[in-house]
Amino acid sequence: MKLSAKAVPISKAAANVGRSIIIRGWIHRKRSSGGKMFAVVRDVTGTIQCVIDKGKVGEKEWSAIDSAYLESSVIVKGVPHKDERASGGVELSVEGLTVVHSGEQFPITEYQSPEFLLDVRHLWLRSQRMINIMKARAHIFRYARDFLDKRGFYEISPPLLTAAGGETGASMFEVQYFDQKVYLTESSQLYAEAMVPALEKVYALAPSYRAEKSRTTKHLTEYWHLEPEMAYFDNKKSMEFQEMLVSGIANRLAKTDSEILKYFEVDPESLKKIRPPFKRLTYEQALRLLNEKGDKVDWGDDFGVEEEKLLTENESAPMFVYNWPREIKPFYMPVNPKDDRTVLCADMLAPKGHGEIIGGSERIWRLDELMERLDEVEKAKGVKFDMDKYAWWIDLRKYGSVPHSGFGMGMERLIKWMLNLDHIRDSIPFPRMINRIKP
Repeated sequence: MKLSAKAVPISKAAANVGRSIIIRGWIHRKRSSGGKMFAVVRDVTGTIQCVIDKGKVGEKEWSAIDSAYLESSVIVKGVPHKDERASGGVELSVEGLTVVHSGEQFPITEYQSPEFLLDVRHLWLRSQRMINIMKARAHIFRYARDFLDKRGFYEISPPLLTAAGGETGASMFEVQYFDQKVYLTESSQLYAEAMVPALEKVYALAPSYRAEKSRTTKHLTEYWHLEPEMAYFDNKKSMEFQEMLVSGIANRLAKTDSEILKYFEVDPESLKKIRPPFKRLTYEQALRLLNEKGDKVDWGDDFGVEEEKLLTENESAPMFVYNWPREIKPFYMPVNPKDDRTVLCADMLAPKGHGEIIGGSERIWRLDELMERLDEVEKAKGVKFDMDKYAWWIDLRKYGSVPHSGFGMGMERLIKWMLNLDHIRDSIPFPRMINRIKP
């Protein structure tokens, strides 16, 4: 059988009952009984059981499929017929087949440890679990882009190498760049801000890197970061936009990808019910609630995994915690005029303890205010900003600056929540963690 033969996606087999078709895929499972072999073949669209009768195929074809290992690639010609017991409601009676590549015995069997499956991630990606996650991931990325594109945003392409090292550079990966040291970016925000006076509403969807030595179920050292930046948005307007974005993605996933959600035992109706407005708590209110729940947290403490879980364990939709203490937030956030202990920012926490998925704020847009804030942070934290490296960004406040806000959404955290995954490592094809750099 020619390798270039026109094939039908397995998901379309049911629409071709009684007609001879060709499918292409990989052997997912197989078993033999007497002179028959039952091979479940998968492609990206689904699986189908192929019934191979030894008397109806050539000896060479039978020998090839009999000796083929799991995950061998095959081309199969046959006639689909209805069988309610079969996956997809059809079974394929095989007329001919070609084993394209048999290779070696597949190393993954049942009941493998998570560490082993990470070691062979390049192969585990073929599992039904990972196939469904990767499909959902691709769809969620597209839904996010579609939402922003339809609302007049322009996608930008920021650099991943940067000379500016955040507040201190402590949580960034240092890279040797010819004769100087630079960093892998932890955020595209500063570059997005530079695009605002040109395009007004922009977003970057690109990798970010954090050199945090965290071993939680929600941390990656390399992750995909959606970062919109918007002219004339204040914090309130930004929060309203964030909840529209997240609910829009959730609703579309529920409508379009219900079968994937059901695979992960997620009720599509639970995502259809995600609607603005989301619950809002000030940092002070959240602090009080945590202490009422028995978690001793003081003013100025950041929230960790346990605090986020306590706040969201009984929630069915995301919630905001806003107006955080100024001493624990970055230098570019303006002081809250109604409470100078805090800054104008908000974090969105996913329900059921899945943690923070968005961090956002207004940006300081006046030059004098920015310089005062930088001086304050330097004195409070004992750090020294290299003004030469930030000069271009400070320049933005000198020439036609406007009020603006922005936020960053961790795409893997969003996926983890929407599919109810136990660990963020499964939300990305090749996870990078403190102890994981291969494959």
